[in-house]
Amino acid sequence: MPDAFGVEVGIKSDPIEYRYSFEWLFRLMGRHGIRIMQLGSFHELYSVEEGYLDGLRELGARYGVRVKSCFTAHRELGGFFTGNRFLEKAARSSYERLIRVGAALGADFVGGSAGFVYRDRPELRETGMSRYLAHMRELMELARQSGLRGLVVEVMSSSFEPPSTPREIASMMEELSAHHRSHPSSTVPVYLCGDVSHGLCDASMRVLHGNMELFELSVPWMAEFHFKNTDAAFNSTFGFSAQERSRGIVRLEELRAVIERNADRFPVSDLAGYLEHPGPKLGRDYSDVTLERALEESLAAILAVFRDPADAGERGPSRSPRRE
Repeated sequence: MPDAFGVEVGIKSDPIEYRYSFEWLFRLMGRHGIRIMQLGSFHELYSVEEGYLDGLRELGARYGVRVKSCFTAHRELGGFFTGNRFLEKAARSSYERLIRVGAALGADFVGGSAGFVYRDRPELRETGMSRYLAHMRELMELARQSGLRGLVVEVMSSSFEPPSTPREIASMMEELSAHHRSHPSSTVPVYLCGDVSHGLCDASMRVLHGNMELFELSVPWMAEFHFKNTDAAFNSTFGFSAQERSRGIVRLEELRAVIERNADRFPVSDLAGYLEHPGPKLGRDYSDVTLERALEESLAAILAVFRDPADAGERGPSRSPRRE
């Protein structure tokens, strides 16, 4: 069960992609006592030689940073829902590779968004979900053989990107959880990666399910989540600077209260929350240089709410994870 503050704060690496080195990010994390990173996927990750992964793990260790999770950044595992056998095969191959990457980096969890249903092919939804679940049952075995603690899937903000409704979330997770209970020694659990900025609006921008509603509903299956701010229609996403907090709907104090209220319902004892900042416009001399300030302002706001003052110095979870 999480402690009184409930969360170890980390950062997802997405915004440095093609912009800054991992060493730059590790130095920034060190200044704030951040010890865990969620590695966001990038194109080269699916083919780079193992020596790169060994070097990244060693570099992180020198800065006291551990890659705890590997997670998609570009919806690149969506082929299970396309109805195309070639794309399905590619998605399966990529997921297997991501599992091996996570294992090589010493990560606990690997995953991403489940996929996407083409808006012009809604009839593919039911068969796509069946195909996804069938692949996941097999991938749960590979993850176990690779030494991971679990796989993760993200709750999304579109009815064409499952899971995104309470019924869909519960149905998917109950089926995968039942499979793990039936095969506890040969599979890992599948958990949820929540996102405090993800709610569901219909085509008229009417809110069907609020972001905090979906977050709290996901708690029984949640092992990690994303810190991210958004507007009332879950349209644009941004960070937690003073200006961004004034226009965003995510209240960090409310989030902490929800986590504390549900502390005994989480399935893991080391719940992680990763700042998932979209970053400024990529590839401009006037915007790339603003990333450091943007990340530090958001981290400062999050840590002000989620870090126990007694832990402000040396940070690291002392709790033992639950047996999954």
